[in-house]
Formats: sequence, C-alpha cells, structure tokens
Amino acid sequence: MTKFMVFFLLCVLVTPVSAATIYKWEDEKGVVNFTDDFGNVPSAYRDQVEVKEYLTEGGSPLTTMEKPSTSMAPPPKEERRADIYGRDETWWRGRVRPWNDLLKEATENRERVQQKFLAKAEELSTGTYWSRSQYQIVAVELDRLKAEMGKYETQMMEAKEQLQKFEKEAEETKADPNWLRY
Repeated sequence: MTKFMVFFLLCVLVTPVSAATIYKWEDEKGVVNFTDDFGNVPSAYRDQVEVKEYLTEGGSPLTTMEKPSTSMAPPPKEERRADIYGRDETWWRGRVRPWNDLLKEATENRERVQQKFLAKAEELSTGTYWSRSQYQIVAVELDRLKAEMGKYETQMMEAKEQLQKFEKEAEETKADPNWLRY
C-alpha cells in the first residue's frame, strides 16, 4: 500500500509544466489568424498582434499573460529567398565560386606570362650581337610563352562562358542576380 501511495504522490506532484506563446491577428478580410511563430506574422499586422502566453500543467492552462511590449516580441525571422526550384543564395554562390576563381587565376597567370613574353621579345629585339643558336633559344622560349598565354586565354573563355550560362539560368529560374556576384 505504501508503494502505491508513493507512486500516486509522485504522479500528482511531478506533472510536466510547459509554456506556449500564441500570436493572434486579424487580416484585412476579417479572418482571425493564429501562429506560434512571430516570424510567420506578416509585417503589416505585427503592430496589432495579440500575444498570449500559456503556462500549462498536464495540458490545462494555468495562467494567461496578455500582450507584452513589442520590444519583448521575438525578432522576425529573416525571409529566406530562393529561386523557383528552392535553391538559395548559398547554392548559387557555391556553384559560381569555382568558375570565378578559375577566371581570376587564369587572368592573373595570363598577365604574368604576358609580362615574361614582352620582356623576352624586348630582349630579342635589342640583341643584335647574338649568335644564331642564342636567337633560336629565345625564339623557342617566346613560342612556349605564347602557347602558355593561349592556354590561359582558353581557360578564361571557358569560365566566362560558364558564368554567362549561370546568369541565363538564374534569370530563367528567378534567382537574384546579385547571388552570382563574387
């Protein structure tokens, strides 16, 4: 019998207590709306929202608190924007970043090689006392630098084409064009 009494007292004394906040507003059509997330309240109705907090014990309300000041209301959630397929800024930036990086790297490399090419060409044009083999070595080096510049120009064109495809895709899917800016 004592075990039963102890169990009964524990059940009565240890009831779960929880809190719930309910936001209520009426829209322009007179429809009363309820939500438990302040971020779901349209910004046009946030000044007229009624806030009720319920402390419950075992599912029945203990107390009700009326609308707190607006400074106590939780901040609105940031609206997460997405394209028509639900892809957000993070997705788009992750897709564009490698191509922007490739374009930047290829541009820098091409400029570096172009500077070497111009220096070698200057060296070749002022070297009147050179032997034929020295002239041929510099000419071969110029050809190699020219081919290397061509490789970087190809990479630049490929990256630009891919970025243009992304811009077109973003436009078609109603993605924010700023998401493609690096």
